[in-house]
Amino acid sequence: MQVKRIGPLSAGKVTGALYALIGLVFGVIFALISLLGIAIGSLASNSSGSSTALFGGVGVAIASVIFLPVLYGVLGFISGLVSAFLYNVVAGLIGGIEVDIE
Repeated sequence: MQVKRIGPLSAGKVTGALYALIGLVFGVIFALISLLGIAIGSLASNSSGSSTALFGGVGVAIASVIFLPVLYGVLGFISGLVSAFLYNVVAGLIGGIEVDIE
């Protein structure tokens, strides 16, 4: 059995969804590290500017949980679309990938 063609839109959707999940994981990790840095910074200093840093840091944490999954998802969709298109071109020239299924 040979895989002769991959649907570019289908591959783009699957790759985009996978990359969005990866972006969510990285966004949560980045947010936790950001919040940890804020907590350590506020404990280390008792200055009046710490409330501004707190709001800014919380904003960065929230933005990372929203922005990174969207960015990763869009880039994953585009890369899946382009990869499937290029695979189809190459498979048309030299043949597809052989797969043994039982």
